[in-house]
Amino acid sequence: MCEKRVLIVGGTGYLGQHLLLSFTEIQQTTPYSLAFTYHTNPPPQPLLRAIPHALPFQVDLRAGHGLDAVTQTFGQPDVVVNCAALSVPRACEMDPAAAMSINIPTALIKWISSFSGNNTLLIHLSTDQVYEGTKSFYKEDDETAPVNVYGKSKVAAEQFVCANCSNFAILRSSIIYGPQTISPVPKSLPIQWMDSVLAKGEPLEFFHDEFRCPVYVKDLVTVIRTLTDRWITEGKQMQLLLNVGGQDRVSRVQMAESVAHARNYNTSLIKPVSASSVDRGVKSPADISMDITKLIQTLHISPISYAKGVRLTLEAEASS
Repeated sequence: MCEKRVLIVGGTGYLGQHLLLSFTEIQQTTPYSLAFTYHTNPPPQPLLRAIPHALPFQVDLRAGHGLDAVTQTFGQPDVVVNCAALSVPRACEMDPAAAMSINIPTALIKWISSFSGNNTLLIHLSTDQVYEGTKSFYKEDDETAPVNVYGKSKVAAEQFVCANCSNFAILRSSIIYGPQTISPVPKSLPIQWMDSVLAKGEPLEFFHDEFRCPVYVKDLVTVIRTLTDRWITEGKQMQLLLNVGGQDRVSRVQMAESVAHARNYNTSLIKPVSASSVDRGVKSPADISMDITKLIQTLHISPISYAKGVRLTLEAEASS
């Protein structure tokens, strides 16, 4: 079997690094060639040492600069996983033009479309924030009605993928949590942040009326690897849209309580407040919990519980 090529777009981000490590771990048993893109800062040395056979490429996704170098040096990928995004809702709200130009993968899909044949699978990361947030357990065929610029940019991205790509899987991910990456990412990770603030023993407010289905990062990696393996082994084109969340619908209060229980912190430190009591500079949907029945039935993957994911995350932090 010839080596199959996998390109991780946005490889230095949180999910991107976890994917690179996972694909690197299986290179001894599965003949993958691996490459990844980054935008501005060169890949950190700890990451490069952990993935010695992966090729890095500097790419500007807005204009597509750097993609030709991928073709020339790496070749046509069999799978492209697009993790790159402007994903901070407040930043998107402040600069809608940047959100649209980065989050809609125009140049990436133009590049993929230039290949001969339809031999590349695009796995595109979307978000639960495409939903309005007025009910519980959204299904994939429910109407998308985002309440902020970030969600609107991701809906536009999904529409662009569907209209211009013949072989794709769109993954609507909830909050991604789990262990820190080999090279720590600058953004605050949810479990680690809650652990650090609760450890101080000071009261802190959490929203009781905002609900999500947080997904453990290694479950999301398993979903992406399963889709990759299915395309490479079966060769059947797909046009797939999947909700990818954890099995539990939890409020921000319940998220913090799980961390407190795992660490034996005093749960009375967690003060429930309404999301409407805080001005975050961007509108946030109230309940975008997702029904993941289609994910389970299509890929035969059952994400772990939030409580178990919290324990695994904290155990990984303690051993690192």
